[in-house]
Amino acid sequence: MAHDVWVRGPIGLDAASRVTRPGCRTVLAVVPTVTAGTRLVELLSLLERDLRVQVMFTVPHSTDRWAGVEEYVRAQHGLLLPWEQAVAHRFDLVLAASHRNLDQVRGPLMLIGHGVGQVPGRRFSRKAGGATFETTELDRELLTFRGRVLPAVLGLGTEAEVEVLRERCPEAVPAAVVAGDICLDGMRAASGHRERYRRALGVGSRRRLVVLSSTWFTDSAFGRVPKMYEAIANALPDDRYAVAAVLHPNVWAVHGRRQVAAWLAGCRGLRVIPPEQGWQATMIAADWVIGDHGSTTGYAAAIGKPVTLASLPDGRPQAGSVADVVQAHAKPLDLDAPLEAQEEAAIAVAPRLAAEVLPVASTRLDCSAGILRSAMYRLLELSEPATLACPPLPAMPRPLPGWDA
Repeated sequence: MAHDVWVRGPIGLDAASRVTRPGCRTVLAVVPTVTAGTRLVELLSLLERDLRVQVMFTVPHSTDRWAGVEEYVRAQHGLLLPWEQAVAHRFDLVLAASHRNLDQVRGPLMLIGHGVGQVPGRRFSRKAGGATFETTELDRELLTFRGRVLPAVLGLGTEAEVEVLRERCPEAVPAAVVAGDICLDGMRAASGHRERYRRALGVGSRRRLVVLSSTWFTDSAFGRVPKMYEAIANALPDDRYAVAAVLHPNVWAVHGRRQVAAWLAGCRGLRVIPPEQGWQATMIAADWVIGDHGSTTGYAAAIGKPVTLASLPDGRPQAGSVADVVQAHAKPLDLDAPLEAQEEAAIAVAPRLAAEVLPVASTRLDCSAGILRSAMYRLLELSEPATLACPPLPAMPRPLPGWDA
């Protein structure tokens, strides 16, 4: 998008001369990454049908911008504003699922997490110069700017996260709302669609679906055990198993679709799930998940899927994170041992694993949609619709062309 061209949209001094629906409250979704965008699309489903509301998107400009973000937003068919135009206007509500560039936008801000929990699985965040610092998503440096708390509402999953916030950034505690996890609630609500999701993946009732899940960075499953994908896809018999791969959007953004596809080209019959959508449905369809400390593996554990760990983060996962709980119960993968025996071991501990993970992921199970919608309408200063607020159901999984068996 050309930085000097503004969109003739529903904002600005002369907006009244071109709008068809006048007087709408304006909502801006700030999308710095595909991961944040997918979470915001879930959140927007709670209000965008309201005739009193106009939703717009923007992608922040940055020196280290992620590839493919504008393409993702355009694929959602939302009204995309240039960043310079977005920061020049004040909105009635700003929505974000990432901390990037939030000091530049204007309007009451609602900030939620883009993964499972606000305590990340990795103990350390890498900073410039190679130094490492213990960090959470609730640190003062992320939530404040020049002494000002940025979010008017900070959506958290559990009361334990409020205590972390109280330690890391106590001035932001008044903004905290324990809302649970809208992604987890949507996955739980869609459990009855499991067979539809399996059919979309080409998996019949007589085959078991193994999902290979990876976060990004060098300590991920794809970073540490890249040969796992070909080894498992080629080792499991086709008449009894199907295999799918779910890779973090940052893997695709950093390396590019062509390169990732080339790296996975030797995996016979592998179903590769695109980064934009489909991973939640694929996890619901799964019989066994082999993953790492990433959020996708944590969500799989939370909905009761058997989990085996192919990779662990550098050092032990951060205490209090979902990844820490998963590592405490899930067995490590051994590519030299029979896979079916490892699946059986994962199945045996799955119920206990789910019971331990759920309260760490959310203490407002199946309530997030109502809590988050109420918070948004409070900031918009609008009466809330009388209809029941429900989380969006995960979209159908559509493997990349040429990958399905």
